[in-house]
Amino acid sequence: MALSDKQRFTDGYWWSNDGLRLHYRDYGGRVDRPAILCLHGLTRNARDWEDVADRLAGEWRLIVPEMRGRGESGYARDPMTYVPLVYLQDVEALLNQLELPQVVAFGTSLGGILTMLLAATDRDRIAAALLNDVGPELDPVGLGRIRGYVGRQVSHPTWMHAARAVAEHNGDAYPGYEVRDWLHMAKRLHRLNSAGRIILDYDMKIAEPFRVPGNEAGPDMWRAYAALAGKPVSIVRGELSDILPAQVGAAMAERIDGAELTIVERVGHAPTLTEPAAAAAIDRLLARVAGA
Repeated sequence: MALSDKQRFTDGYWWSNDGLRLHYRDYGGRVDRPAILCLHGLTRNARDWEDVADRLAGEWRLIVPEMRGRGESGYARDPMTYVPLVYLQDVEALLNQLELPQVVAFGTSLGGILTMLLAATDRDRIAAALLNDVGPELDPVGLGRIRGYVGRQVSHPTWMHAARAVAEHNGDAYPGYEVRDWLHMAKRLHRLNSAGRIILDYDMKIAEPFRVPGNEAGPDMWRAYAALAGKPVSIVRGELSDILPAQVGAAMAERIDGAELTIVERVGHAPTLTEPAAAAAIDRLLARVAGA
């Protein structure tokens, strides 16, 4: 492991079952509590969790993996391995390498799907779960929107150009954002390439299986979600979300006793989890874990 970013986290690596070198960040924290496993969305990377980690690290250890094809993780030779069940195998390999018997899983979008699948396949490993703007049923409108842009590589000459592009595609989800917010998001979504251009920081081939209907989730996700019963569960939904329908979020809260549903106002897909309502939901969930 190499120390990074003013000693806020260490960089670590692990190997997938099919020989890919994958990357994760390890934000150190108390060892007498389960680590928090932070799982990012489809086109995102470890940088998505920086603000959450800044707030929680120390009191909690955070493990932030980058899925294959994102950030510093290797790109898959076979694009059809860019599917949730393979990502799940990758995550399980990391948890085994780190010898983590239990984790608190935070999952945004795709990461929430992985959280439910992990509960279905290895329930004892989940101490608690936070599902951020995702559920067992996904809105076809939002899925169509994502299919329309994922895998379309563009480049920008400056960060301001990149920020304007991000704002154009995400303005409806974050109507309160200003220029500084879009720059902040752009720097998490993009990287500088060898030619000095700013490009999206993921393998464009992740779009290939995602465009096949059904591959965005996988098996019966209601059954996977039900595996979280008996665990502390927090569901966060953006008020303007086009991915997690309001009625699905409500049904999720009803089906698991004690599950908490939090609505983040004036935000679409997906909340950053730094919003006051989302941060408070995280704190309530972690208080349940710490008090267990």
